Amino acid sequence: MKRFIYIMAILVVAFSLSGCAAVLEKYFTPVDPESTEELVVEIPSGSTTTTIGTVLFDEGLIQNVNAFKAKVRLMEVDGKMMAGTYKLSPSMDVETIIEKLVSGETYVETFKITIPEGYEVRQIVDLLASKNQIDPDAFIEVLKTHPFDYKFLEGVDRSNLLEGFLFPDTYEFKKGATEVEIVTRMLNRFDSVFQEAYYVRSEELNMTVEELVTLASIVEREAMVDSEFKLVSSVFHNRIKKEWLLESCATVQYVLQERKPVLSIADTEIESPYNTYLNVGLPPAPIASPGKRALEAALYPEETSYLFFVTKETNDGSHYFNETYEEHLRDARRSN
Repeated sequence: MKRFIYIMAILVVAFSLSGCAAVLEKYFTPVDPESTEELVVEIPSGSTTTTIGTVLFDEGLIQNVNAFKAKVRLMEVDGKMMAGTYKLSPSMDVETIIEKLVSGETYVETFKITIPEGYEVRQIVDLLASKNQIDPDAFIEVLKTHPFDYKFLEGVDRSNLLEGFLFPDTYEFKKGATEVEIVTRMLNRFDSVFQEAYYVRSEELNMTVEELVTLASIVEREAMVDSEFKLVSSVFHNRIKKEWLLESCATVQYVLQERKPVLSIADTEIESPYNTYLNVGLPPAPIASPGKRALEAALYPEETSYLFFVTKETNDGSHYFNETYEEHLRDARRSN
């Protein structure tokens, strides 16, 4: 009789434990398996397992604090979960959440920003400032004085605020990134694009890197159709060889700080070293940030005898290219 009672007691305990296990397993499942929501959760430094469980429960990420604590013990990670900011979802099960907290896979809030090809430094500053990511004065001071060590910046006049060298691209920065960190990322990107062969080619063209980037910035601002970048570049290369005025509207627009579609005669007579209607050769520094396409066009122009180009009447950004002034005038009349 005693043996029977003992066996029955064991069976009762076994069935009770199995029921508890089933209940716990239910609590280990996601709060909402279909959820696409992501929550940013802060786990304070020095938090106990109970504190962490309470935070997660309050955020709607787990179903039961005691079940969470039980799972932590089962995984033998009590005291191993790390403080920090995490991005978690109600679609995660308890084990996944715990693994994230143990791994220290913290969430860093970031922001994305796209610097378009052809943007000037002033536009880059305005764009970053409009998103409250920089102090404009501090950013400009970094451009002027921070000791960056890049081969392509050797001999560059820093008073020009690294115009042309803040490479146009889409960047993702962590929130609170410093002005130095932001500029460094852009310069690193330029460095990765401006490969060693480009330095060699610049020397072959008898141009410094800054002169090459200056020419590329003009090409970037003048060309609008992919197939014409090297043709536009060829016009300017040919004019430089002949020691002609470049007569680039983009350089005058840079002086005006306004991208007027049509320049007046008065505009082309503005006194400035950047005005290529008055000064032979390249302006003293780049006028915008050229992309890789414009850099390669400046480095490897099409072999032509073109000395002129004018926008077509089709208004699709394409141009007529000509060797003589008479042909240029003819096409200019067609486009008006």
